Amino acid sequence: MKKLITIFLFAFLSNANAQGLKIAVGNFDFSDDGMRSSMLEMNYDFGQKEKYGILKPTTGAFITQDSASYAFIGGKVDFKLGPFILSPSFGPGYYDQGNGKDLGHALEFKSQIDLGFNFGRSSNLSFGYSHLSNASLGDKNPGANSYSFSLSHIF
Repeated sequence: MKKLITIFLFAFLSNANAQGLKIAVGNFDFSDDGMRSSMLEMNYDFGQKEKYGILKPTTGAFITQDSASYAFIGGKVDFKLGPFILSPSFGPGYYDQGNGKDLGHALEFKSQIDLGFNFGRSSNLSFGYSHLSNASLGDKNPGANSYSFSLSHIF
């Protein structure tokens, strides 16, 4: 929990020009009946599109009801399709098993795709699907598939 607090304090106190803040709730590892767990996630996008091209630096973290946690830094791209936004993202991060699923390694890679609906000038409601994998760095690599529903505020 201290890791999550540190990450978000850094994000909010940073001099970086924010692009958006996303809060999500979902189901971690929904495809494994024995290890399924609710989760809460927060992501923070940095920079303006013009400064970095289409790739936006992003950071985030989640915690599950089983005290597993994950903190990452990576990049994402937003594709605007009328009122919809398609956002693929990828990033490496640190996974702490807590009382949750053993993913085989502390270094895990998160790939995610979100489909959102833009309402108003500064808000998106999205559905996301993600996968965590250690890319066979550990002795085992069971992976975890998750889904989430999120609300984003764009600054």
